[in-house]
Amino acid sequence: MQQRSVVRVGASLIVASLALTACGSRSNNDNGGGSDSTKTAKIGVIAPLSGDLSALGLGIQHSVELAVKQANDSNAVPGWKFEVAAKDDEAKPEPGKNAATSLASDADVIGVVGTLNTSVSQQVQPVLAPKNIVQVSPANTGPGLTQGANWQKDPKRPYPTYFRTCTTDAVQGPFAARYLYETAKITKVATIHDKKAYGQGLVGTFTDEFKKLGGQVVAAETINPDDSNFQAVISAVKPNAPQALYYGGEFPQAGPLSQQMKAAGLNIPLMGGDGIFDPKFIQLGGKTSEGDLATSVGAPTDKLPSAAKFVADYNAAGFKDAYGAYGGYSYDAANAIINALKVSLKDAKDVESARQATVDAMSKVSFDGVTGKVAFDQYGDTTSKVLTVYKVASGKWATVETKEFESK
Repeated sequence: MQQRSVVRVGASLIVASLALTACGSRSNNDNGGGSDSTKTAKIGVIAPLSGDLSALGLGIQHSVELAVKQANDSNAVPGWKFEVAAKDDEAKPEPGKNAATSLASDADVIGVVGTLNTSVSQQVQPVLAPKNIVQVSPANTGPGLTQGANWQKDPKRPYPTYFRTCTTDAVQGPFAARYLYETAKITKVATIHDKKAYGQGLVGTFTDEFKKLGGQVVAAETINPDDSNFQAVISAVKPNAPQALYYGGEFPQAGPLSQQMKAAGLNIPLMGGDGIFDPKFIQLGGKTSEGDLATSVGAPTDKLPSAAKFVADYNAAGFKDAYGAYGGYSYDAANAIINALKVSLKDAKDVESARQATVDAMSKVSFDGVTGKVAFDQYGDTTSKVLTVYKVASGKWATVETKEFESK
């Protein structure tokens, strides 16, 4: 993996301050009669720090940096200081695996926040798990990551080291289906996904729920993740006269798809999951994105009273990049690890010997976070099932409804 150095004014200041704090605390008294040393533990970040999805990845990185700086400032774990080790996965599985391998070989790494993409996490999990390095994702929504390939019928947790602060596509897909069928009164949809784990899984759970409600999926098509011309798939969908198009994938393809399908006369709303919920979707889709829809995990961060301090602190830190869709979840993920470290590092002689204790402590973590209550079930999934529907209105994402998903 290319380990790129991402230069950001606010981020560099924080990283520099972390390094100075950690290094400056390693001191011996002048008499040689003992040590006043402070030990260092690193929290890794694996996210796309370059490329099309870097806006989301940088928001993840900076939110973790903010949590770590605040933990150091408050002396959260006496005798220990934390550093952030950020790695660029380029939103691709192989660079993600390389990033995980690099972090796993560092004896000071105690935990990792990431990844953004489910397909990347599939490669990262088996690298971190053998080293007992806890991983907390703010964004992975593939159900199989926590409950195995046969999660619908026989859920089994593949890796005890893996947790997440966001809800899953087992909830997000059905949530979108219910909105379209029950609220928007749409009974015929077409689906398209990008063949990646996230998009395919999202469309799968959406389709199951939409059909169960009585809706029709009149066309089911796929694209390639790097496609930019969607005329062929639009031509395949259009004759079926869907009332909406449900897309499984991310905004770099979803925005142009929305623009091209409307230019071709397919004037229906495109709806997607949290992968398209970003201002860049609207930029790419242009004026024709008006009326398009997205779901995203949790409630709108800027509307949550519990997030007011996070938003203010993030803005005050001077980051050039917005915290984005996953900033609050990344901040909560980092703080979940830090809460576990208050237990595991208390009497630890070094990081490696505390890794298993950190994994054990994670299952008992429970606190009021930016995004709400942060706690995990027996699979490592968040106990929160709150989601929000958004609509593009006047060139911006506007909240339509926020509610907790309930199984029927």
